[in-house]
Amino acid sequence: MTPNRCAFVAGSVSAAALGGGAAAEETRMYGLIGKMTAHPGQRDLLVAILTESTGEMPGCLSYVVARDAKEADALWVTEVWKSQADHQGSLKLPAVQAAIARGRPLIKDMGPYFETEPVGGVGL
Repeated sequence: MTPNRCAFVAGSVSAAALGGGAAAEETRMYGLIGKMTAHPGQRDLLVAILTESTGEMPGCLSYVVARDAKEADALWVTEVWKSQADHQGSLKLPAVQAAIARGRPLIKDMGPYFETEPVGGVGL
């Protein structure tokens, strides 16, 4: 999914002209970067679960699951959403709930995670 850049720019300009307010809040993207470690030998199965049906999450602009190059069982998940509300809404989707239920037993440790406010880049 790619956002309509013209609409985004127009919304940002309108928000600036109005002095911020609710319109400014609506244009802020929401990002997450998190690390998780699978139980030994379970990383590829966890990757499969995390990446199925990812195109069906409304408001999701980018969802990348990557293997850690140095830790055999570690993964990094990087997400960009149109808004934090879109991210919260995704957690209620039946497919996401099912993936969480299937993936949770494969996770040994949830490492650090970082909330970000993406401001642009390739694909955004």
